[in-house]
Amino acid sequence: MGAQWKHQVRSENSAKKGAAITKFAREIQVAARMGGADPAFNSRLRLAIDAAKKASCSSDTIDRAIKKGSGQLEGQSIDELMYEGYGPHGVGVIVEVQTDNKNRTASEVRLMFKTHEGALGETNSVAWMFDRVSMLEGSKPGSFDPEEEAIEVGANEVEKDSGSQSDHYVFYANPEDLDMVRKGLEGRGWKVHSAELSYKAKNKTSLTGEQKAAVVAFLQELNDHEDTHKIHATLVD
Repeated sequence: MGAQWKHQVRSENSAKKGAAITKFAREIQVAARMGGADPAFNSRLRLAIDAAKKASCSSDTIDRAIKKGSGQLEGQSIDELMYEGYGPHGVGVIVEVQTDNKNRTASEVRLMFKTHEGALGETNSVAWMFDRVSMLEGSKPGSFDPEEEAIEVGANEVEKDSGSQSDHYVFYANPEDLDMVRKGLEGRGWKVHSAELSYKAKNKTSLTGEQKAAVVAFLQELNDHEDTHKIHATLVD
């Protein structure tokens, strides 16, 4: 029984790793399609490649994704879509997906909302609860004033990244200022780990105990889905 359990664990871990690699490859493919195959002139692609390498994606996987996205290789078209709805206890949720089968993904996302006593909504049913922003995560050695750094690069606000290492900060800026802020941070000695358009909740819902656990379980199931790219929720961390 012990050997069987270990085999099951290894199989589950292998499946999770495979799903993660698929997500990285899709992001690379989409980035290459949107901005070209040269990472020197495509910051989204460059960051996607860096993230894939950190997750131990092979060079072959990365190269194939770039070639598929830029049209050098044939491959299934990947669509970027957004779903909105309410999760457990009225928490607003936006799910960004990258999929090669829109009908399948829509059906499966709807089922996850329903299973967790939520409801998938129409376009703009939840988006009004969020601001569209540029979001950049970075780190910088030495001593500095985060607020001053934000002002100097044209960001609207900055906060310490609670979900990452202690020296990581998250900068928020207007959507059209993404590249300007990224270049500004890099020029001031910051290592930019991610730079993307995102959604920032205007007001967050504070839950505790079983209610929060129910929402977290729902968000985790959404995140584990093979087509999920990003999730945004009005839940206090």
